[in-house]
This record gives sequence, C-alpha cells and structure tokens, in this order.
Amino acid sequence: MHQLTYGDIKAAGDRIAGRVRPVAVAPLDVPGVGGEVWAALELLQHTGSFKARGAQNFLQAHREAGTLPDPGVTIASGGNAGLACAWAAQQQGVRATVFVPENAPAVKVARLRGYGAEVRQVGREYAEALAACEEYAAASGALAAHAYDHPLIAAGAGTLLDEIRRQLPSLETVVVSVGGGGLFAGVATAAREHGVRTVAVEPEGSQALHAAMAAGRPVDVPVDSVAADALGARRASATALWAAGQDGASTALVPDSEIVRARQLLWDGHRLAVEHAASTALAALTGGAYRPAEGERVCVVLCGANTDPSTLG
Repeated sequence: MHQLTYGDIKAAGDRIAGRVRPVAVAPLDVPGVGGEVWAALELLQHTGSFKARGAQNFLQAHREAGTLPDPGVTIASGGNAGLACAWAAQQQGVRATVFVPENAPAVKVARLRGYGAEVRQVGREYAEALAACEEYAAASGALAAHAYDHPLIAAGAGTLLDEIRRQLPSLETVVVSVGGGGLFAGVATAAREHGVRTVAVEPEGSQALHAAMAAGRPVDVPVDSVAADALGARRASATALWAAGQDGASTALVPDSEIVRARQLLWDGHRLAVEHAASTALAALTGGAYRPAEGERVCVVLCGANTDPSTLG
C-alpha cells in the first residue's frame, strides 16, 4: 500500500490547477446545531462530483511520467467515477473506454457517450463489468483507472481541503461521506497536516470503513442504503483504513431516514439539489451522530449532485 502523504496532495493540487473548478464555500443554516457550519459546494464541480479531481490527477500524472498508453484509459463504473474519467480523458484528448452493467441507467450511458467515451455494457452487476474491464485492460494495454482505491485518485480528492482552508483559515472540523474511502483518505491526510479533525460518515446500511476498522483490515460488507448508488462500495480501501486510525479522525454512522431528511433540508433551506451521498455527511450533524461544540467551525463537504431533482418535491 502506498501511504498517502501531504506531499502527494500538494503535487496533485499543482497538476489539476486550472483543470477543475475551485470549490465554493458558503454558510449553512442547520437548525439545532451549535457550531458554525459551512458547506463546501463540490456539487458544482465538473461532472457534478468531486471525482473530477482524482480523474484529472490520475491522467495528468501518467502523462507527466510518460505512462499514458495509446489505447487510453479504461474504468468500470456507471456512476460518478466513470463520468469523471470520461470527462478528464476528453479534456486531455485521451481515449476512454467505460464498462457498465447492462442495466445501467440510459441517462448515464448517454452522458458517458456525450463525454466521448466508448461505452461497453457487460453483465447485470458491477462485478461483471469490472471483470470485463480488467480483461480489456490486459488485452489492449489500456491504463486501468479505479473509482477510489488508488493513491493518485485519493490525492486528487484531498486537494479539496486546502481550497476550503484558504476560505476558512480557522477551520476546525471537516465532515465527509465515505463509500470506498478515496475522498476521506485524501481529505484526512491534508487535514491532519493542518490540525483539522476529519469526521467520516457512512450510511448504516453501507459501512465498509466501520467493518474494516472492526476487523483490522478491509473486508467485504453487504450494501443496502438509499445512498448506495455512490456510497455502495463493498470494501473500503486500505488507505482509508489507515487514515481512519490516525490522530484527528473519527467516524459516524447515519440511518437512511436521516440521509433523506438532510437532503430535503438542503433543498428546502438552500435550494441545493444534492445526491444522497452528499447529504450523508450533513446527516451526521442533523441527526446528532456528530455534535459540534458551541462555536466550532465545521465544513460539510457536499460531494455531488448527480440525482433526480424530481424526488425533492
């Protein structure tokens, strides 16, 4: 395992400068929460999620190293990581081949093709698409990307923290949602450098990081959550597990009912349409799984907006 460092994140920040949208930070009115709460509006990022950062860093680092092959890049993901990979490849003039299950939503397939990717639909589950992607990478020589379990992907995600601190120099706590743990690993590594605590939030029905911490190693878990489309990793990365064991990191679990309520609060109170993965982080505050001290300056990362707004009412 590559032990992620703050130097990796600084290098990522230099690589992706001008290639991604700098995150906007805005105050949040959260009834009943004692701290001073802010939101990092990463839902405004290219492709609608923070994944654009890691995808850009991954491709740019390989370009710099001369390890970007002619067949381009390939990934298995019908979700945010696939969209980010396809977008970053298009931005850099690189071929992208994205594997998705046969039952992937038509709108996502259309968006992938809109970014210029070749889309191959294989099997009924992600695991089957992943196997086909790995087989294609081995046969074609294409560079295999990963949704979250790669140091370049995690380092790209971690660039968020320095951007937030530039706007909130006295930041004390950052709250992030966790699926496979790429965002958490990157943000926690940068946060520790600056003495900022990180709270990692998982749905009760998709707790790969909690299970890994209990077992002392990454293990597979069942996934059953309203946020599973983005936080449905069956196994957390070893890097995320390592980050969770460092000083200044803590974890929280939230029920689906609170995730849904936090998402609606963001829409009703701020007209922010976020996916359930993004409201999972806020749910730790609204549901009391994490209680800030009076006056504590907290920033909640709203990590994505790839959702159906008609479900918000």
